[in-house]
Amino acid sequence: MKKVLVTGGSGFLGLHILFQLLQKNYQVTTTIRSEKSKKRVLDTLMANVSTNLNRLSFVKADLSADDNWSEAMSGQDYVLSVASPVFFGKIKNESEAIKPATEGIMRILKFAQAAQVKKVVMTSNFGAVGFSKKAGPGVVTTENDWTDVNMPGLSVYEKSKLIAERTAWKYIRRPDVDLEFTTVNPVAIYGPSLNDHVSGSFGLLENILSKKAIVDLPLNVIDVRDVADIHIRAMENPQANGHRFIATDDGQITLRQIADLIRKNRPELADLLSTKVIPQRLIKIMAIFSKRAREGQVMLTMNRNVSNESARDILGWKPLTNNEETILMAVDAMEKNKLIEP
Repeated sequence: MKKVLVTGGSGFLGLHILFQLLQKNYQVTTTIRSEKSKKRVLDTLMANVSTNLNRLSFVKADLSADDNWSEAMSGQDYVLSVASPVFFGKIKNESEAIKPATEGIMRILKFAQAAQVKKVVMTSNFGAVGFSKKAGPGVVTTENDWTDVNMPGLSVYEKSKLIAERTAWKYIRRPDVDLEFTTVNPVAIYGPSLNDHVSGSFGLLENILSKKAIVDLPLNVIDVRDVADIHIRAMENPQANGHRFIATDDGQITLRQIADLIRKNRPELADLLSTKVIPQRLIKIMAIFSKRAREGQVMLTMNRNVSNESARDILGWKPLTNNEETILMAVDAMEKNKLIEP
């Protein structure tokens, strides 16, 4: 029986990964920060009729310290590095905010190397791939692309994921390191939630459902179950070693289309939707003065013709859902878990 360590198993994506691994009969360990997290994970998996819970164990470990990582890694065949530092409030020192992400993945890799783990799969981000590539006729964004770390308007979160992934690949290519390594680079993650913990991408849906005017941004989206599936396929498939995989549904969807979709298919929420649209030209003007507007301008100008061919061809993956279904399931999860303010 293969053994897998999952960091960040209590999160939106992490819970789906635990659920799928247990269904596939793996022996699974996940890191937690507290006993409260352990109870939350178990309660959530039981509520969703997870199988093989007797094959799930817990180790208390934190990305910011070495404590218990040797124990967590001992005897593991694979590590799925899903956990990521969370940003709260206004960031005053960008370098200090980015540092934990880099130190976290390096801690994972070094302890995995010492424990002779076979492979590490890192959850990176599309922000490390395609934010610098501009839209144009025939332009396609693939895993060969990298975001420019110095580009104006790149958020601290995206920059932290980019620098952390760059640092990880540099370590993996050292001659004294023999870990297999793969990254998964998801776009905005939506779809169903196993509890009331959702991804940061849901903030856009919260804005749409708060009667606020809409900035008609285009988005690439992905069902969380697909992101979990891609992680596990990348872990299992020897051909995935050394590759990055963009996780995205086919095509794209705009915030305005999302609002129209909700209005048509969830009419009980129609009163929460604004009919006002902020012109894109206004965002460009505001970007001169506002950091947040500059981040919005990046979203407006980046290329949204994004390829998922590597995941299809190498991993044999195909999307469970389309953009519209992914969004509607996310809205249903928000309703179910009372995440929509009336």
